[in-house]
Amino acid sequence: MRTTLDLAGRWTWTVVTDGRTPVPEAAVPLVGRAIEARVPGAVHLDLLAADLIPDPFVDRNEDEVAWVSRCDWALSRTFTADLGAERIDLVLDGVDTVASVEVNGRTVGSTRNMHRSFRFDITAVAAGTNSVDVRFTSPYTEVEQWEHTLGARPSAYPQPFAFIRKMASGFGWDWGPTLPGCGLWRDVRVETWSTARIAAVRPLVDVFEDTGILAAHIDIERTASGAALPLQLEVEIAGQAVHAEVPPGEDSATVVVAVPGVRRWYPRGLGEPHLYPVAVSLRSGKERLDEHRTRVGFRTVTVDREPDAEGTPFVVTVNERPLFVKGVNWIPESVFPGEVTDDRVRTRLEQAADAHVNLVRVWGGGVYESEAFYTACDELGLLVWQDFLFACAAYPEEEPIRSEVLAEARENIVRLSSHASLAVWNGNNENLWMRLDKDWAAQPGGALTWGERYYLEWLPDLVRELDPTRPYTEGSPWSGSWAYEPNDTDHQTFHSWDAWNEDDYAVYRDSSPRFVSEFGWQGAAAWRTLRDAVTDPELRVDAENVRHHQKAIDGHTKIARNLARHLPPTEDFDRWHLQTQWMQVEAVRTGVLHWRAGWPRTAGTIVWQLNDLWPVTSWSAIDSAGRLKPLYFALRDIYAPRVVTVEPGDGGLELCVINDDDEAWDTTAHLVRRRLDGEPVAERSYALSVPPRSVTRMALPSAVAEPSDPGAEFLLATVDGERAFWHFAAPRDARLGGTPLEVTVTAVTGGLDIGVHSRHLARDVLVQPDRIHPGATVDRGFTTVLPGETEVFRVRAPEPLDAASARAAFVVASLRDTIDSE
Repeated sequence: MRTTLDLAGRWTWTVVTDGRTPVPEAAVPLVGRAIEARVPGAVHLDLLAADLIPDPFVDRNEDEVAWVSRCDWALSRTFTADLGAERIDLVLDGVDTVASVEVNGRTVGSTRNMHRSFRFDITAVAAGTNSVDVRFTSPYTEVEQWEHTLGARPSAYPQPFAFIRKMASGFGWDWGPTLPGCGLWRDVRVETWSTARIAAVRPLVDVFEDTGILAAHIDIERTASGAALPLQLEVEIAGQAVHAEVPPGEDSATVVVAVPGVRRWYPRGLGEPHLYPVAVSLRSGKERLDEHRTRVGFRTVTVDREPDAEGTPFVVTVNERPLFVKGVNWIPESVFPGEVTDDRVRTRLEQAADAHVNLVRVWGGGVYESEAFYTACDELGLLVWQDFLFACAAYPEEEPIRSEVLAEARENIVRLSSHASLAVWNGNNENLWMRLDKDWAAQPGGALTWGERYYLEWLPDLVRELDPTRPYTEGSPWSGSWAYEPNDTDHQTFHSWDAWNEDDYAVYRDSSPRFVSEFGWQGAAAWRTLRDAVTDPELRVDAENVRHHQKAIDGHTKIARNLARHLPPTEDFDRWHLQTQWMQVEAVRTGVLHWRAGWPRTAGTIVWQLNDLWPVTSWSAIDSAGRLKPLYFALRDIYAPRVVTVEPGDGGLELCVINDDDEAWDTTAHLVRRRLDGEPVAERSYALSVPPRSVTRMALPSAVAEPSDPGAEFLLATVDGERAFWHFAAPRDARLGGTPLEVTVTAVTGGLDIGVHSRHLARDVLVQPDRIHPGATVDRGFTTVLPGETEVFRVRAPEPLDAASARAAFVVASLRDTIDSE
């Protein structure tokens, strides 16, 4: 039976002085010194823990620690192994990135890919007590060598990350720092076994009427003594066990099991995500050699891309049921992914599910995520759109990169095949689009290979071979062929970035893409998150350390330009901070609600982005400290199954009632145009019946849709407690004055209840719990308080809170408070 010795835990770092990279001056004092390391992990984390570098996330320390990535390092430890088995393997699930591996002073293998695992036979070199040394080459040494050898190519970012199979965003992105690390970032172990072992299990499912079909494709590795033996496989699922004989010399088999009366797996909003345990065992006669356990969910998944009168749709369909995708883009949880725990991943995905998200896109500049990630998605009913790992650059198709790409793709297709949540394979992020949009062909290196064969030939071939049960799309965005511009709104997937980069978010309403797989708007991280990352005595918008935590090109300039369209400018950091978060919410809400109201022409939105990997002003809904930004609560509202929105239509305003439930929504819509003091000017009520999974649009009469005084009136639509506001004037042009907010603070078990009452319309009131306590949370984001109403914000914390702390400046603020009246 296969046995395992876990080698995670304590290791030791040393500076390599005889490697490919000259020792940086900053590393000279560390030569010959042993530095404690933790595996899984990364060199930066261990240097920080040893107080040898400053925190890279604070101030401009990112620049101070740049030398770490330009140094060769070695990780070392010893272990004792049981040598009774025929075969002893050293298994490394994640090596970041270019390294040689030595056991007892002898090289047993090498690595050059962060995105795949490695298994080295150490039987001939292992002894009772053994040393392991993993010698890492600086990623810059590697990329500079291959860029010189293969030729520089166009890219959206200055560093040549396309020349190494490593997390691209570790080299810096428009929301992330430049901190390419090294280390063992996933588990490492010694496995001992005899005769044969299960090398891989690829369980593919299909459903015919009420019968589930499991086809378990099983690969076997044999020792020399096991080569001539017949072996026996057993696959068990749903109380059924099917056996298969593997003849001598054969190293693979397929076992098919039919499961009658199968319960299907459904994503959130369509049903329950039912899963079936699967057990695979390998025997030689009566001896059990190995076993493998996993789970599968029986479902079918397709993407409808059949051309129609308007172009080419992109409709995700599960179990023959089309759904509007309510998605978020996922980036790595840390620039050092080795530190990310399973609990942290689970928490983030539960937060997504609680916000009515039904799909998470694993973006191509990151990593293939952990088993914990996909297992959580299986259990939570979250569909996964999985990018192959290419983003925003021209990628060489030559060796040695081509072989590494195909090896990592093959391994991860097999590894992820059991997960019911996995719904779509995607060839790349923006590379097909950028080829034309940025005119890469005319740039230096534009005539060289750039990745087209990966996306249009090699990767789809692998998916057809290994996972024909799931759809593949060549890229995001992609129109289906070169017959159309890759980012054509009428054909398949679309990325909407012109609004953020050049225009106002109001232009979202000018387009009706078939599927919006990426769009978003920036907003600052939570106040405490930024306060912890900037040591300046006072936070200032123009401070160097504050601007360092903004990585987008001209990011602050774009924020200022976009804010100026809606709010008066301010130099006050606290007001600016709230303004950015308010505008982020308004922008994303505008886009999502407009596109949801366009169903079924528009079949989904994937908001950029759910999470962050360091403290930064970015497009995220949850910042790197795990604090929920106001955007998170807005997503929870706009992705709800039943939503009401007021949208501009032909010649006026329309009420759009969106019903994603399986039952009709029989209700009454109440519309009222009011003054800011609450006095109604005009009212109407209408009976509505919205069919299941549909949108009803109704033109509004001029009595409620046309104001007599735009700056002093607003429109409110209410349907079964769901509210939609339409403000006739931008905040900068509206009269947001009136009586101050009346705030009451009540101590309750676990925290504070903060009541906000107003005699006039209090537009977009926000409570910032982290200004009360670093660990405090609140149950809602921006909330409009109607005249005469009271809204209660529930603040909770890990320890008792002082009620007086809730009355500090900007703990409770409305949109009016974000306007600098000085």
